[in-house]
Amino acid sequence: MAHETVDVFQKLETKQQHLRTKRAGAEAMHGPHVVMLRKGSVPNYIKLPSFEAFAWRLFGNYVTRKGVHDEVLEENLVKAHMKIRPEEYMAYVYTSALIAGIAGTIGTVVAGLVFYLLLHNIMFLFIMPLGVLIPFLAIFVLKGSPGSKAKARARKIDRRITSAMSFISAMASANVPVDVIFKELARQPVYGEIMNEAEWITRDTELLGVDILTAIKRGSLRSPSVKFQDFLQGVVTTSTSGGQLKPFFLTKAEQFEREDKLAMRSTMETLAMLAESFVTVVVAFPLFLVVILSIMAIIGGSSGQTSMILWLVTGLMLPISQFGFIFVIWNIGQE
Repeated sequence: MAHETVDVFQKLETKQQHLRTKRAGAEAMHGPHVVMLRKGSVPNYIKLPSFEAFAWRLFGNYVTRKGVHDEVLEENLVKAHMKIRPEEYMAYVYTSALIAGIAGTIGTVVAGLVFYLLLHNIMFLFIMPLGVLIPFLAIFVLKGSPGSKAKARARKIDRRITSAMSFISAMASANVPVDVIFKELARQPVYGEIMNEAEWITRDTELLGVDILTAIKRGSLRSPSVKFQDFLQGVVTTSTSGGQLKPFFLTKAEQFEREDKLAMRSTMETLAMLAESFVTVVVAFPLFLVVILSIMAIIGGSSGQTSMILWLVTGLMLPISQFGFIFVIWNIGQE
């Protein structure tokens, strides 16, 4: 008896912020249960954006013939949740490098001609070779971009993992099954990237039919956070060894809470040290320097050079140091 081929994605329909399976064809009369998933759980990245599609048409054959499998890039793309294959991303990198090289070459040639024809300066000899370096710089930056995005996601997960563990331990205390826990976690946008990780686990179980332990194991492999990886691997190990998940969840919640308190204490100590350094470097030192330079200008008579130094201190050193401290303190506050 011939089996009918039914497209899996024909069974999916969108309703506001959720996706659910719908009965299609012969299954309309005897269909299975309806499964609700968050909108975005279905892989909707089959069609590339316009620029990536153009890059694939331009360099797709070259990347395919080259046949170099970059496992690090593939892992970073998965951990960064960048919905593109490594071959397509490398075609995007090469296209961007080509455009950057053309624009950089034109820019350096124009700058070199300006220095040579108008200013009669030999600086054009140093500017012209920069156009050759721009494509390599673009390749280096773009190839490292997925790794940077994965690290940024890891930091966001680590910031929310303590509160997420409290949610999970509370659900486990009510004897909620582990698959339902991750399904409910996938509906909580307050947990940010942890919600996205739980959403992918729920997608594997509800849409792809994978058992919950295999889905959690896959989630641990594609998670960029070491803490969340350790937690998911602990769930799999505890379940397969016959242990109880409720004590494990409670222990993990207490562990992450202690680590969060230690990290907060370390952050406060760092901020206190930066505050003392700010007073010394940005407030006291420039003030004494301005006073000393003013006295030297009055006594020595070389007011021209001293005035230039004063302009550099007040117009350059003070703003740069202040913005530098503001950026560092803001970055630590984000952490």
